[in-house]
Amino acid sequence: MFRFGNIEYLNLLFTIPVLLILLALVLYTRRRALERYGSREILSELMPESAPGKPVLKFVLIVLTLIFLILGVARPQFGSKLREVKREGVEIIIALDVSNSMLAEDITPNRLERAKQSISKLVDRLVNDRIGLIVFAGDPYIQVPITTDYVSVKLFLESINTEIVPKQGTAIGAAIEMGMRSFTPAENSSKALIVITDGENHEDDAVEAARMAAEKGITVHTIGIGSPEGSPIPVPGPGGQNTYRKDRQGQVVISKLNERMLQEIAAAGNGVYIRSTDSRVGLNIIFDEINKMEKQEMDAKIYSDFDERFQYLFGAGLILLLIEFFTLERKNRWLNKIRIFER
Repeated sequence: MFRFGNIEYLNLLFTIPVLLILLALVLYTRRRALERYGSREILSELMPESAPGKPVLKFVLIVLTLIFLILGVARPQFGSKLREVKREGVEIIIALDVSNSMLAEDITPNRLERAKQSISKLVDRLVNDRIGLIVFAGDPYIQVPITTDYVSVKLFLESINTEIVPKQGTAIGAAIEMGMRSFTPAENSSKALIVITDGENHEDDAVEAARMAAEKGITVHTIGIGSPEGSPIPVPGPGGQNTYRKDRQGQVVISKLNERMLQEIAAAGNGVYIRSTDSRVGLNIIFDEINKMEKQEMDAKIYSDFDERFQYLFGAGLILLLIEFFTLERKNRWLNKIRIFER
């Protein structure tokens, strides 16, 4: 495993483009100034020892030295040993609806994007808990297996959209059943399944699935994202202008939140139902409920020993600095006398 011990110093790399822009300005100004005195051919005769490329080379060497020093100060480290640690936490799986109705904009910017933002903030609050991610529409799919790698969860979360599943619909029951199978079988930890959906076009017996999950010790919470009044579903059109999804009769489809169904699912799963609004999605409230659950001891493998590698970068920077120091800005008269390929 690779990491930086002082990752904040990598922000200094933003100075490199500024230095390159300064170099370009200096070279441009220098060339314009020389052109005022005469043509390039005449000036080269008057300054036979001038080497225009040498100052550029020296500057590039200094920039490369600076890059190596910044990377060295950031302390690159490689994990060399895995060890098992005991942690107390719970297992959480989030089942996120990615059907087309989640594109409705009654929640800003839309239902799906707002849910993703809230999940990302929830991941930031996790410490010792395990989390997994399921996406579903007509069928459910495991996006992230149960893990403590929160960085990977957020990375996969960014790529989620309505096109990630081939079959449309809202199979909440199938998502709950997959969630039950996705928890760690051997662990006796507290388990919570959070379903985020608008509940529309419900296709299977999700209430029965939630009841089965509760019998296995899995708490099922639901978050209703959307509004009971509903909103049309945008469809990208030509020229970047959106149209709205229509039914077979040509009427604009209005997607409405099915609160009653989600309340029944939460009740059957011994969980709570939260309706999202523009000001909150509800994950924080459910997370507070999860924190009340009994924490169980769980095994986890982490990298415990990290080998420092900054010395190699400092060494490379020192070599480049020495090369820059011994690089003259003028032509070397002794080297110019060496003419191997001339008779």
